[in-house]
Amino acid sequence: MKTIGFVGASGTGKSHRASWVARERGIDYIIDDGLFIRVNQVLAGTSAKKEKTRIASIKHALFTNDEHANELMEAIRVNKPGAIMILGTSEGMVERIAQRLQLPEISEIIRIEDVADEFEIKQAVATRREQGKHVIPVPTFEIKKDFSGYFLDPLQIFRRKGKVNYQLDGEKSVVRPTFSYLGSYTISDYTVYQIVEFVVTNMEGVGKISRFRAENHDEGITMEMELVLVYGYNIRRLIQEIQRRVSEEVQRLTALNIKQVNVTVKSLIIEK
Repeated sequence: MKTIGFVGASGTGKSHRASWVARERGIDYIIDDGLFIRVNQVLAGTSAKKEKTRIASIKHALFTNDEHANELMEAIRVNKPGAIMILGTSEGMVERIAQRLQLPEISEIIRIEDVADEFEIKQAVATRREQGKHVIPVPTFEIKKDFSGYFLDPLQIFRRKGKVNYQLDGEKSVVRPTFSYLGSYTISDYTVYQIVEFVVTNMEGVGKISRFRAENHDEGITMEMELVLVYGYNIRRLIQEIQRRVSEEVQRLTALNIKQVNVTVKSLIIEK
């Protein structure tokens, strides 16, 4: 197996260029950001960008966790790649990853300066610094909740008026890059609310959603909702089930990362 390193400082555009740099050299397998990737498919691992601190993210990318490292080694053993390209911020980093995953020594180092000019690198650095955008060389739907989604604009508050009418202050958009060549992946905020409303109101013991709001945070999305429940159900267990189902369904259908689902019960009703 041939092991190649692709090196560049953080934010200089390595991940953005990784796919075509690998393709130019006939390499189908990439290790980047804690992930083992074949072309546009994640075979093993989780993204280091899910970690809450920079130090934890670096440790994750270096596979310091035994379970994480073993998962990748098993995937490499099963897939038997002829060559792997490892991305890192320095030669030392890619060498440490190769050693940790018991791969052959790095036989070639490619630097970002070899494949991008100074202007392109400066643009990439500015985008990272000003917009905080991180790139992973697979489509968003492949990494799903391993990479936190974010709102370009905050969501509006929805209030239910009657059985089928909703009061809106104006519709904005939820935007999350796909990190591929497919453009931007955009979800209407009204669609997010519809998913939540469908899940919650179809649960036994729930009367209606009286108020809903979602906010952007660095680690993901926080949802706040106020509910009217039906008298006679265990409120604590019902709320926990609502939190679980809403989080799972929104993440499954949109690939946005849900940080919290906070529920307030405003009132109870008695069914006829």
